[in-house]
Amino acid sequence: MKKYEVMYIIRPNVDEEARKALIEEVNALFTAKASTVDNVNEWGMKELAYEIKGETKGYYVLLNVNATPEAVKEFERVANIKENIIRYITVAE
Repeated sequence: MKKYEVMYIIRPNVDEEARKALIEEVNALFTAKASTVDNVNEWGMKELAYEIKGETKGYYVLLNVNATPEAVKEFERVANIKENIIRYITVAE
């Protein structure tokens, strides 16, 4: 397993309960694939540098994970499908 930093941006119009459920769902993606989520850092609502999918603001979430390649692939697959995640990046440390 490798260490990764995963950042994703959630649409600003998602209510707090749905946002918490989405964050839990993303964390569960990693734990289901024999990986660990070491830290969840919610940066909150921020202004975007440029418009993404019609949005000018977004809710930022940063994860530090020890993950298998399969877990990272599964996260990226799901992040591409979820309409409430407007952007993500995965960086190996």
